Amino acid sequence: MVSQCPYSTLCLPATDLPRIVVIGAGFAGINLIKKLRNKRVQLVLLDKNNFHQFQPLLYQVAIAGLEPDSIVTPIRKLFQGYRNLIYRLAEVNRVDPDSRRVFTDIGWVQYDYLVIATGSVTNYFGLEDVARNSVGLKDIRDALDIRSWVLQNLEAAAITCDQDEKEALTNFVIVGGGPAGVELAGALAEFRRYLLRKDYPEIAEEWMKIYLVEAMDRLLGTMSETASKHAFRKLSQLEVEIRLNTTVQGYTGSEVLLADSQALLAKTLIWTAGVKGTAPAGLDPESSTKGRRIKVDLFNQVEGCRNVFAIGDIAAMTDEEWPQGHPMVAQVAIQQGKLLAENLLHLIGNGTFKTAFHYRDKGSMATIGKRNAVAEIGGSVWKGKLAWLLWSTVHLFSITGFKNKLMVGINWIIRYLTYEKANRLIIRKFKPQQTKVEQT
Repeated sequence: MVSQCPYSTLCLPATDLPRIVVIGAGFAGINLIKKLRNKRVQLVLLDKNNFHQFQPLLYQVAIAGLEPDSIVTPIRKLFQGYRNLIYRLAEVNRVDPDSRRVFTDIGWVQYDYLVIATGSVTNYFGLEDVARNSVGLKDIRDALDIRSWVLQNLEAAAITCDQDEKEALTNFVIVGGGPAGVELAGALAEFRRYLLRKDYPEIAEEWMKIYLVEAMDRLLGTMSETASKHAFRKLSQLEVEIRLNTTVQGYTGSEVLLADSQALLAKTLIWTAGVKGTAPAGLDPESSTKGRRIKVDLFNQVEGCRNVFAIGDIAAMTDEEWPQGHPMVAQVAIQQGKLLAENLLHLIGNGTFKTAFHYRDKGSMATIGKRNAVAEIGGSVWKGKLAWLLWSTVHLFSITGFKNKLMVGINWIIRYLTYEKANRLIIRKFKPQQTKVEQT
């Protein structure tokens, strides 16, 4: 029988192998673990959720385009057959680089190497009333909250005789004109065009207004002008009201207060305007950036911390090509996770790192409703149906698990032939005040 390790209170087996503790089962964490499968290291994965989620398709869950179990995979199922991995459902409270310990809500664990892959959360930029009364789109719970909130407000509008109240209930404001905001606005606009009158005959299509608010002078600011103009044109054709060069100053729960002293009447506000890192407590404050990311070198080692690493959204790495740091996107996380696995093995075996990180930008994509998208790959811009087919193929093959690929593929085929979506169910009622104000 394997004895219990004295260097942990998490009931871990004793080992003579180097212990690598990984915090976070996002794209960065799982790709690192996959590369270290059954290598001569002990892997300990800590995550407050027992599942991995495919974030690029959260917006489809939010508008009932997909069922939630299509884009989440249980961690224990994902890593079946990994003889060197131990998973613990735990929320990390702090790390202590001096004692090489990680403290969680269920106990502590000592590490030889620590990998922080905690990702990011919604950034409300200090707008506490927005944080209290709106919802972001960063995880599966947010997506389910949006789905419930949209349907709840439409149900309330169906039985409301007061015209101002009906207007507020049928107006939807999305803040943030990046890929998440553009994709959500397009999907919601198609719901209005093809499904609203079927499900809610009491609500006229023209009553439901969708606003997309963006602080910059164009949508999809990280993509080319061509892609931005295409997104603007297609969303306008779907009758999404786009407000560029516009910032939000506050939200009362029924009015969105804009910087130009105007206000939008709406009881639904979805915030996709930014994210920030979620660094655990215990690190030197000097190692954190303004956006709560952790400063790392070209090998993803945290500045001033030996054998502590950060990868993915939480990692702030700069080089000549990316002087402001890499974008907080899945491709960066995947590439960093894979390379760090190789570097850790080389460090353990040879005492040195193998290769410095260099981000290979494989392109950017965003859908704009059904059968329409923009994609930038290798300097070329693809638009329309061809870009949508490319987007669908890339995302389908990127989803974790054969079952999930099959479920999403079948669902997309049905939606391609018809405009019918998944079951529009209110599983649990949502109240905006459930949003955590500490995320501000």
